[in-house]
Amino acid sequence: MADFVLVAGAWLGSWAWDEVVPPLRAAGHGTHPLTLSGLAERREVPAGQQTHVRDIVDEIERRDLRDVVLVGHSYSGIPVGQAAERIGDRLTRVVFVDSEVPVDGGSFASGWWQGQAAFEAQLADNGGHWAPLGAADLDGQGLTDGQIARLVEGSTPHPGGTLTEPAVLSRPLGELPATYVKCLLDGPEPNDTVASLLTSDHWRLVTMDTGHWPMFSQPAELARVLLAEVA
Repeated sequence: MADFVLVAGAWLGSWAWDEVVPPLRAAGHGTHPLTLSGLAERREVPAGQQTHVRDIVDEIERRDLRDVVLVGHSYSGIPVGQAAERIGDRLTRVVFVDSEVPVDGGSFASGWWQGQAAFEAQLADNGGHWAPLGAADLDGQGLTDGQIARLVEGSTPHPGGTLTEPAVLSRPLGELPATYVKCLLDGPEPNDTVASLLTSDHWRLVTMDTGHWPMFSQPAELARVLLAEVA
């Protein structure tokens, strides 16, 4: 049996996986949804990028987890990808759910589509945090009104240091056993960095016909995708 360590993206905590956890547990696997420092019930904890990497590694080591399937959604693909290479033979597979991936020396901000300066200006305008999305920002992502309300109401401002501090990789990410889950309503193709990684024999692509938050819009289907990784 595997141990799933589930890390949601920006603004979210462990609660985001509430509907994904039951089918994983019903199949007999361990499930460990994780709230990163500075978010949700841990919003008062100071955090940078490497804090989030340590959050993940420390949770795995503290629980002495083995056969780990490490799942990172959206922003959290960046710390998850770094943590995956630091846990050694504890890792079975890393699953990136419509996520960013770490680039050595790069950050979330450095890959922002409008440029790093524009993104850092957003943080400065919001007291050093990335402001959560509103309901209008979630249109077209396959979410019901109720799912949108739950996502918006549960979100907390995201600590800016985690988005501007650079990633640190000790070996090529393409060497990790990995699956990338592309959510098609958020764009039909992975970004160029992910597309390059998918040429590795260790990586594979799975698609879902939903938006960027499948743990809300299609939690049962997402659970099936994750279970397939350990079938």
